[in-house]
Order: sequence, then structure tokens, then C-alpha cells
Amino acid sequence: MSKDKKRDARSPALHQRWIAVGLLVIALLAVILAIIVPVVSKEMELRETKNNLVFRLQQYERILAKKNTVVASMDNIKQRQKQQGYFNSQETDALASAEMQEFIKKAIVDAGGQLSSTQALPVNNKDKFSRITIRVRMTGNSEVLRAVLYKIETSKPLIIIDQIDIRPTRGKRNRTTRQVDSTNELNVNFQAVSFMRKPAQ
Repeated sequence: MSKDKKRDARSPALHQRWIAVGLLVIALLAVILAIIVPVVSKEMELRETKNNLVFRLQQYERILAKKNTVVASMDNIKQRQKQQGYFNSQETDALASAEMQEFIKKAIVDAGGQLSSTQALPVNNKDKFSRITIRVRMTGNSEVLRAVLYKIETSKPLIIIDQIDIRPTRGKRNRTTRQVDSTNELNVNFQAVSFMRKPAQ
């Protein structure tokens, strides 16, 4: 057998080997793409999720470590608010309203004024607070009014003056001169507003 014939006989066998090797490589690549790549990708995704969860856990641990400080600070703020006495401490809206009416009446009488009427308006509840409003009508001169407003606005619990209306009182007609005598008296209408915390339910 000549060398050319031997080479020709070996050539198909060699060619088949290369095809087999190529098919094996393709099969391995297919296995890698079908199994190994998704597994590695999933592992990377799980690792990233784990790292995120660890980070959040560390954040929560830091927050929980500060919990006692925050609670103590809130208790301190509540204590200071109670000491300041800005909010009415009565148990019900009706008691708070009655207390405020009595305080305003005393302030007017002590200043030398005259209380015409007081009227409790409906309580306005908002969030954790009740707004207690009293409508007041009084008469007195400007000094009386100044003293009453000062007494009310420096009171504890805090009372705010709202919607004030001041008008001069009409003087009496003089029988001799038939003229209306001027007067220093004022008719004053205003609303007084106080706040109280709603009891925890």
C-alpha cells in the first residue's frame, strides 16, 4: 500500500475523531450553559440578597441599640411638657370648659370689669388634642381690658385669645344738655381657646 493510500485511509478516521471531539466540546458547553451558568447566577443573586439582608439587619440592630435613649428622651419631653403646664389637665372636656370659664370670670371681676356672658362652644377634636373654646362678652374700660388680656394670655394652662371684637359703649343722654355723654366703657367680645390632650384609648 502506498503512502498516499495510507494517508487517505487515515484521513476519514482522523476527521471522525475531530468531529467527535467537536461534538464533545459542544456537549460540554451546552451542559455548562444549561446547568452551571444558571446555578452560578442563582448563587450570585442569593449572595447579593444575603448581603442586603445582613446590611438591613445591622441597621435594625443600630436602631434598636438607640431605642432606650429615644424612649428616655421622649419621656423627658413629656415630663417637661407636663411641668410647663401648657395643656389643660382636667379629665373631661366639660370640666376643662368649666374651669376656663371660672378663670376668665375671676380675671374680669378682679380687673374691675363686668362679665356679660360666657358660652361654651362645641369641642373640636383633632389628632390627639381637644380644642376647648369659650365665647366671652364683657364690658370695661381700656385698662380693664388690658389687665384681662394680660391675665388670660399669661395663664397656665395656656389660653389663646381669638376673634376679638372691641366697640365703644354708647353713652347715656344728658337730660340737661340733651347731648350723649361720651364714655370710656368698651363692649368686648372674644373667644378664649385652651387645649387638652385626649386620654389614651
